[in-house]
Parts: sequence; structure tokens; C-alpha cells
Amino acid sequence: MTQKRQTLGRKGEELARKFLERRGFVILEKNYRTRSGEIDLIVREGTTLVFVEVKTRSSRRYGHPFEAVTARKRAQLTKVALEYLSRNALFDQPARFDVVSVLADGKPEIEVVRNAFDVNC
Repeated sequence: MTQKRQTLGRKGEELARKFLERRGFVILEKNYRTRSGEIDLIVREGTTLVFVEVKTRSSRRYGHPFEAVTARKRAQLTKVALEYLSRNALFDQPARFDVVSVLADGKPEIEVVRNAFDVNC
């Protein structure tokens, strides 16, 4: 990944984090990594644990950011989320997957898809 894309990704994650915090989400983890992969943000909304994937694009030239969350990516996120739940003994907690899209072309546009997918995908 190029330095420019890494910088764009970090900027998008920071914008997404601030966006979620302003809406009452509590940030628990940023860039949670295991051998299986990474989850950008793990947050709590009320009593629900939310695993958040952030996708940032500088334009729509190559499609909407949401389109980058492929079946393979969903499977990887699910595996990492299950590891997190297991490590922290949180299987009794309600949980979901959200995807945050950041379009950073000019004034950033941020959208959230709640319950973007389930573990059966």
C-alpha cells in the first residue's frame, strides 16, 4: 500500500472515530489486531458491542467505499470479532458489524451502515 493510501486511510479512521464519538459511541479499541486480521474500531453503543470497518476513498472513481467490503473481508472481520469476544469473555453481549464510509473529496462525507452484515455471510 502506498504512503498516500495509508495516510488517507488513517485520516478516514480518525474522521469516523470522531463522527461516532459525537453520536454517543464509546471507543473501546482502535486498530485491534490479531493473526487473523484487523478491525478498525471496536465501540460500544449502549449495551451493544459494535465492530466497525472504515472504508475511505478520495473519490467515487473506483466505486463507493462500501463496495470494498467484500465477502472475503466480511469473513476476516467475523473471525477477528469472534477472537475478540472469546478473549474478553463477551459472548453474552449483543454485537453487530457496522461499516463507515468516508468520502474525502473536498468536505468529507461520512455514512454509517448499521448491521452491515451478519456472521452467516
